[in-house]
Amino acid sequence: MIAVPNYVSPEEYLSLELQSAHRHEYRRGLVYAMSGGTDNHDRIAFNLLKIIDDHLGDSECRFYSGNVRVNYQNEFYYYPDAFVTCDPRDRGDRYLKRYPKLIVEVLSPSTQAFDLDEKFRDYQKIATLEEYVLIAQDRQWVECRRRQGEDWEVVVYEAGDSVLLTSLGLRFEMNQLYRGLD
Repeated sequence: MIAVPNYVSPEEYLSLELQSAHRHEYRRGLVYAMSGGTDNHDRIAFNLLKIIDDHLGDSECRFYSGNVRVNYQNEFYYYPDAFVTCDPRDRGDRYLKRYPKLIVEVLSPSTQAFDLDEKFRDYQKIATLEEYVLIAQDRQWVECRRRQGEDWEVVVYEAGDSVLLTSLGLRFEMNQLYRGLD
């Protein structure tokens, strides 16, 4: 990620982002250009979208891909690879959601350290967030971080495992998530 090296207000960021042909994330006054993804990244995100979309059906919950932002009190605006919100307060804005219950990031070499640490600390501030999921591209590996009161439980799944997303009551096989990868 490359930051624009001067302070940008949240209002300026939102205005610029609506006009931009490229996506940018915002964190505490700095704007970061989003890098392009790989074919495996895209396929994993698609497979996950399909699994969750089929599971949600016609429920009140909504599932979003990496084109809709999640924010917390103008402190950050991120584009998660996938997230689910079931909160009716998130229906009023087509570009921005504030009450996700599940957030998923597919790890990339350029963003992995940030996704595992600082981004997770930012997401923890969202009171409605129940589960944060990290998915590796280079091997069958999924880490689920689940809110347990003030603490977070970490469960790791590997090749051959069934993945459980407790926030959605959804279980699926790891090979479904990695289907069609090169």
